[in-house]
Amino acid sequence: MAPFLKKLLDDSRIMDKCMMPIPHPMETSCGFVLVNYDSVLLLQYPQGHWSYPKGHVEGEEDHFQTARRELKEETGINEVEIDSGWSHRTEYTFQKKGKPVEKQVFWYIASTNQLEVKLSHEHTNYLWLSFDDAEDQLTFEQEKSLLREARAYLNPAN
Repeated sequence: MAPFLKKLLDDSRIMDKCMMPIPHPMETSCGFVLVNYDSVLLLQYPQGHWSYPKGHVEGEEDHFQTARRELKEETGINEVEIDSGWSHRTEYTFQKKGKPVEKQVFWYIASTNQLEVKLSHEHTNYLWLSFDDAEDQLTFEQEKSLLREARAYLNPAN
């Protein structure tokens, strides 16, 4: 093989390696769209955005265990009934210490009769809102869409 062809081939292999996507760490969390009859619980984060109770999987927890633990830690609510007929997965990327982190969140619907919320240090406020008001209050479009899907599941006639 001619030397210039060998160099070109070697350069293209190096370029292929340079063009490969760099894998980013993937975080996994689980959470609830928590309802009480026609109300939905939203939590406000210190950064100002509103979302649902959720958190990271720890150890060998399954998704329901994670969502239950996080709900109790963040709100003090421990009596919930999980609707195992509905689940949804969202993905997004955020910056952590200047590096991109991919996150996946597994969402489930749960209902409760406990309305009293004892906020953890992770949140600054909470609201029980109607589905319409909750959709307006949510910060991110992906979570508004999630609420619409949960509502359609819970009220198929509407």
